[in-house]
Amino acid sequence: MTKQRITTVLALVTGLAPLFFGLNFLLNPAGAPDGFGIEPWPSGNASGYFMVKGIRDVSTATIVFILLALGQRRALGWVVLTTAVIPLGDALAVVTHGGTLATAVGVHVSAAALVAVTAVLLLTESRDHHPAERIRTAAYPRPRASQTR
Repeated sequence: MTKQRITTVLALVTGLAPLFFGLNFLLNPAGAPDGFGIEPWPSGNASGYFMVKGIRDVSTATIVFILLALGQRRALGWVVLTTAVIPLGDALAVVTHGGTLATAVGVHVSAAALVAVTAVLLLTESRDHHPAERIRTAAYPRPRASQTR
């Protein structure tokens, strides 16, 4: 398996995971919070947090899928890198609101690390290996030094 294929799979995971979590918080607010790490969960009006989290995660996933589908792998790398902050914020929320450090690190910091690794792989891909770049250079080859004089 090539580095680009591995990176594509990791990029898909960075889109599928928040899509799953977001839809879970929107469609299953009673069961979704179990693995997050904060107990007791908000109730009453405070449960509106579930909608906020769900929409945030679905939007993040959508951005990842759009950039991946358009072949904008470098832009995707920057977006994925910035989204690594989200699970770090989630980890901070866990440790500052009664959750355990083990859950914060095991769930959220590990997710941030996977997202950051995916971003680095996307940002360090050679542009020569991108199908869109191969098509562009085949259609519009760069002139040789002898042709520019």
